[in-house]
Amino acid sequence: MLDTLIFAGQVIVPKSNGAALRGTQMNELSFIDNGAVGIKDGVIAFIGTAEEAAQLQAKEKIEAEGKLLSPGLVDPHTHLVFGGSREHELALKQQGVPYLEILAQGGGIHSTVKATRETAEDALYKKGMFHLNRCLTYGVTTMEAKSGYGLDKETELKQLRVAKQLNETHPIDVVSTFLGAHAIPENYKGRPDAFLEEMLSLLSVISKEGLAEFVDIFCETGVFTVEQSKVFLQKAKTAGFGVKIHADEIDPLGGTEMACEIGAVSADHLVGASKEGVRILGESDTIAVLLPGTTFYLGKDHFAPARDMISSGAAVALSTDFNPGSSPTENLQFIMTLAALKLKMTPEEIWNAVTVNAAFAIGRGDVAGSLEIGRRADLVLWDVPNYKYIPYHYGVNHVNKVWKNGKLVVGKGDIHANYTLST
Repeated sequence: MLDTLIFAGQVIVPKSNGAALRGTQMNELSFIDNGAVGIKDGVIAFIGTAEEAAQLQAKEKIEAEGKLLSPGLVDPHTHLVFGGSREHELALKQQGVPYLEILAQGGGIHSTVKATRETAEDALYKKGMFHLNRCLTYGVTTMEAKSGYGLDKETELKQLRVAKQLNETHPIDVVSTFLGAHAIPENYKGRPDAFLEEMLSLLSVISKEGLAEFVDIFCETGVFTVEQSKVFLQKAKTAGFGVKIHADEIDPLGGTEMACEIGAVSADHLVGASKEGVRILGESDTIAVLLPGTTFYLGKDHFAPARDMISSGAAVALSTDFNPGSSPTENLQFIMTLAALKLKMTPEEIWNAVTVNAAFAIGRGDVAGSLEIGRRADLVLWDVPNYKYIPYHYGVNHVNKVWKNGKLVVGKGDIHANYTLST
């Protein structure tokens, strides 16, 4: 007997065949009209039509005719753990105050670094829990979390330890990435190589305590060069970590090409990726993680060339880039709308980019982002009639229910509630 049997008007069943979907594969989305999914002991035990499921026995049957059922969403690029907030900077940006001037006034990333250094570990945990609760209500069941607001040994480790604790106590699976090389701190100004060596010295502790699976670096004009980033990431790979890169967000420096060359799991942002970089990306296994919310919030007109990437044969994923400075949102549903309007992605490509491909971008392609018999039951029931509706109807939360490992963790009455989840 099943524990739970859910009948829905449409069930999304993404197909991955053990790898991220590339190029034209991204426009292929499998679904079942008038479908059903059965859960037993926390895993998926049945997927099929409502007619096939009619004779099945279950302790609980949920009739959701006219609603959509999908895998839990995956958010593969966030900066979850940080202190403070930067709402005061929005007015400065509206007045046209340049970012460098905001930095000079003590704002920008340095403001968040200061706040994160000064915030106790338990307070960072409570704040992270608040944001995770909100992400869960938006349908996210797996997500990545980067450090990078410490820029010193003590605070970077503090962020990673908080992320590990959140993973252990919150229903959302949190995959940690060490982004110590997020910026050059004031005390290392003019000495970026020395700072990178200090960050590399943390890898043994991070590995020993199991604090991160991936290592990331911000490769951009005024931060770290392509060559510095390459050396840094190669040393991280040698130490046993998967590697990622913030690349070509503003200038086409060649970070995309380098990421593919060294076998990075993902290259993120890529707004300024060159045509050659896009071509090479399409021939590599590196996944492009695109962050249209950041471009939108910064008021930029030029978005990442998603259509060119998909045409080249690349695998594309989407993410919120949730952070306090350039994309303060936990709403991955809104990112799906931006992907349609600004990246010109189809509904099918968008769904694959927030499920299958997003899971592979953080090393979870075998357990998240798809519905398969035997997999854990991470499911979202949506108050929408079909998968095309969510990118279309923007600015609201369409979630009705969320199951994590077969357990109902969000019900209709919980949406937007400020609550503490039991574990």
